[in-house]
Amino acid sequence: MRLVLLGPPGVGKGTQAVKLSMHFGVPHISTGDMFREALAKKTPLGLLAKEYLDSGKLVPNDITIGLVRDRLENPDCAEGFILDGFPRDVAQAEALEKLLWSLGVSLDAAIYICAGSDVVVRRISGRRVCEACGATYHVSFNPPPEDGKCPKCGGRIYQRGDDTEETVRERLRVYKDLTEPVVDYYKGLGILKTVDGEKDADEVLDIIISMV
Repeated sequence: MRLVLLGPPGVGKGTQAVKLSMHFGVPHISTGDMFREALAKKTPLGLLAKEYLDSGKLVPNDITIGLVRDRLENPDCAEGFILDGFPRDVAQAEALEKLLWSLGVSLDAAIYICAGSDVVVRRISGRRVCEACGATYHVSFNPPPEDGKCPKCGGRIYQRGDDTEETVRERLRVYKDLTEPVVDYYKGLGILKTVDGEKDADEVLDIIISMV
């Protein structure tokens, strides 16, 4: 099973990617993890990417695509993969198609998990994280203790800077301009599947599995 997960930030792509990875027995590949792995191993492409990341610049598509190729050529991807966070724009989507063609495989589907902007803002801006162990809480769905200390490790629970409402709305604006056209790209290829991301996470999982 080879899938790409699309959707705005905070819609639950990461959650569904982990669940789908377990269900189908294929690796969950996120761009963040991919970059961290390449940096940790100090691969040639990882070192190139580090130069851009250290200077606060976007990593060029050719380097990102190279990292994706390296990851997809690993033996654990022989039976498939779940791509989360890539492609981010149409140029990357086109490059991914060429890459998969060169590897002799193709995507089974592009899953578009959609949700309204207000829902996304509420989900992300309500998120709180333990600075010590990374445990996640939410002011509405899983409220942190009133003393602001993580019950798992005693660390301080805080709101990350990129989780504020103002920042989330800016991320959504960038998503709409840059990434949303990828949805139309996969629709044109005839492999787009759309699911309502405002539903319960387990229900969303069942719907995705039934679609593919």
